[in-house]
Amino acid sequence: MTKDYYTVEQISDMLDIHPKTIQRYIREGRLRATKIGKSWRVTGHDLSIFVESSHDKGLGSENRPARRIITSSVIDIIAYGKEDAIRIMNTLTAALNAKPPEYEQSSMQSQYIERENMVRVTLWGDIRFMAVMMDTIASLTEQNRGE
Repeated sequence: MTKDYYTVEQISDMLDIHPKTIQRYIREGRLRATKIGKSWRVTGHDLSIFVESSHDKGLGSENRPARRIITSSVIDIIAYGKEDAIRIMNTLTAALNAKPPEYEQSSMQSQYIERENMVRVTLWGDIRFMAVMMDTIASLTEQNRGE
């Protein structure tokens, strides 16, 4: 038994969806695909599953999925010594690890720049996640002012 494989362009023509949208669905994991050479191939079975789930969710060309806003930021926080820097980084890491699943993918990098007594934090993710992280940073810096 042979499997039928479809290219992004074939799927685009069949479903009347732009090829870049099909590629985005593949990147997001909504449409299962295999990379062969430089292009994606989708089995007939995986395409059927995608079409059925899309139909159930109402994802047609007339009903677009909810818009997602992604943002990034670099924040420099003055630290009062190495222990304070570690406390800040640990608190932010805990906030990142406790985020709800609806915030989807997000990331944080932090580093202590000792010569400048500064913690540099780089954030990337959903705008709601960013708002929570910014509030956490504001709370941390307000705590330091009161000490």
